[in-house]
Amino acid sequence: MTRIVALTRRKLPPHPKLENPLVDFQNLPADAEWWSVDGVICALGTTIRKAGSQEAFRRVDFDYPLAVARLTRQHGAHAFALNSATGADRSSYFFYDRIKGEVEEAIRGVGFPSLTIVRPALIGGDREEFRPAEFVAMRLLRLAEPFLPWRYRVVPHGCIARALLEAAVTARSEEHIIESETLLRNAVK
Repeated sequence: MTRIVALTRRKLPPHPKLENPLVDFQNLPADAEWWSVDGVICALGTTIRKAGSQEAFRRVDFDYPLAVARLTRQHGAHAFALNSATGADRSSYFFYDRIKGEVEEAIRGVGFPSLTIVRPALIGGDREEFRPAEFVAMRLLRLAEPFLPWRYRVVPHGCIARALLEAAVTARSEEHIIESETLLRNAVK
């Protein structure tokens, strides 16, 4: 790995191998040379509450990842690793799950030779912002964890990051879906 390009809205701590273009995801430059990469990790996402509306949520969780997928594929990327969610289904009654399923389907259509979709349940880890509902859910799930199926347990953010990084770097051919229980079982090994 010679370099890492991380498109962000806020500056990341510097590193000699890190290129960190600050971008407005609504106005991504189509001709930037940093689109030319081998593999892509997309962990863009928000909550409906933080986004402020379903329309704004869709923009962040559907439009932006799809734009990144299209631009990187046009510039030669052959591997794409997407962080999605347990329950992602484009025909779901639930808005969140439906958008996650729709973005998975749309990115499939971009034509990456290697596509990995990671579907964690609730993501565990420290956050800069306090999310009261998530905090309560996390506490309840941690208490109930011994009785819960693996599919519904909290997934540490490090497990998700490792799976996404491995997928982007190894670029196994075709499509691979890594469900929440697989993430957790791999962490226990």
